[in-house]
Amino acid sequence: MKKRLLPGLITLLAAQPAFSLDLMEAYEQALSYDSGIASAQAQFQAQQAASDVSKSTLLPQIGAYAEANHTDFDAKNGPGDSYKALNYGVQLTQPLFRADNWFRYDSSQFQTEAAQAQYNLAQQQLILDVATAYFNVLRAQDTVATALATEAAIQRQYEQAQERFDVGLIAITEVYEARASYDDSKSQRIAAENQRNVAREQLARLTGEYAEDLENLREAFPLGRPDPMNPSAWETTALEQNWSIQAALSQLNANEANLKVAKSGHMPTLDLVASYGEAELDGARSTQQEGTQGVIGLELNVPIYMGGGTQAGVRQQRSLVTVAEQDLNTVRRDVRVNTRSLFLTVNNNVETASALEQTIISRRSALDATRAGYDVGTRNIVEVLDAERAYYVALRDYANARYDYVINTLQLKQVAGTLSPQDLVDLNNWLSEGARGIEAMADENKTLDDPTQ
Repeated sequence: MKKRLLPGLITLLAAQPAFSLDLMEAYEQALSYDSGIASAQAQFQAQQAASDVSKSTLLPQIGAYAEANHTDFDAKNGPGDSYKALNYGVQLTQPLFRADNWFRYDSSQFQTEAAQAQYNLAQQQLILDVATAYFNVLRAQDTVATALATEAAIQRQYEQAQERFDVGLIAITEVYEARASYDDSKSQRIAAENQRNVAREQLARLTGEYAEDLENLREAFPLGRPDPMNPSAWETTALEQNWSIQAALSQLNANEANLKVAKSGHMPTLDLVASYGEAELDGARSTQQEGTQGVIGLELNVPIYMGGGTQAGVRQQRSLVTVAEQDLNTVRRDVRVNTRSLFLTVNNNVETASALEQTIISRRSALDATRAGYDVGTRNIVEVLDAERAYYVALRDYANARYDYVINTLQLKQVAGTLSPQDLVDLNNWLSEGARGIEAMADENKTLDDPTQ
């Protein structure tokens, strides 16, 4: 059935018209569409129910009972007897001392805390996944824009080289150089367009919709340093609030409670049992009797030897506690390293973006000077083509540095355990449908290059 439905579903999604989308709209769609967050929520709810099941073993148990039996009694010093008995009614059992059930309940509560932490982590991961997919689409669109602009600029250089060769001003080798650069730029543009389509697919996987126009970051978007500007402070926050650590810690507590469950196999159990019902007795020598009976008493069970299963269970749970301890240590070490690394990376993104912003100005000046030198014969076509490419690479790298800053900042907040939907709201406020991106800068450059515009 799935094989028949899946192609039709893909065709249906692909046929949907493209629409404009901002970051919060993408996130809201992902909340209701993404299967990962739905699975994490269901797992959390299942564990809550499991905790209630464990709690029920500590509460009174009421049930109906019925029993019928036939007894033959042979007396050694007199005549024997045989009789039939029929009993039915209701019975109440209240555990008074069952250490294993209490420890199981403790374990289920810790497992519920671990499931809650995993669910919170899944929510943060969805925020990060949506933002990453969203800005990767913008990144891919910018790459396509620079590829198109580079192709157009090199095409103009190729056409000019052909005209100059036709009138005998340059050698044919320069035409070949320009043609090779033009073909190369065309292949890069094709690859960039494919990457853009792939990025859109990744975003649609989260939202269930295909968006053509995404709002972009405004030019004035600030690239601020992490606050506080202290990696140790971020590390401390992460060790206290990171949800992966919280989940691993709760799992350790659950395993320790399970170890107590295993050890409690050596302990006695005590239950209060009360019943009330009808009784019928029909014997061969005794007269038939009918009536009601009420019984109340205590049931004590003392385990003496359970085939070695209790000791084996203790060894098993002790090993699982060791596993949980080592897993917790691993998670803490990973969080510590990731926090410090992301702190350094975000700061590097700020410095890189600032340097690339200046690089764009320098590359533009170098391109203008190289073009002027080519017009007067002091520069060759290869130098012009290299300057063209270098300028558009600077534009692309600057845009990528801004997107890297946004994504890495969100990753830093996630590893610190502070990432929330409010971060997307704040980021969404810096998006604008009319924001000037690389495409606008490339169009502006095309206008500067073409005197007819």
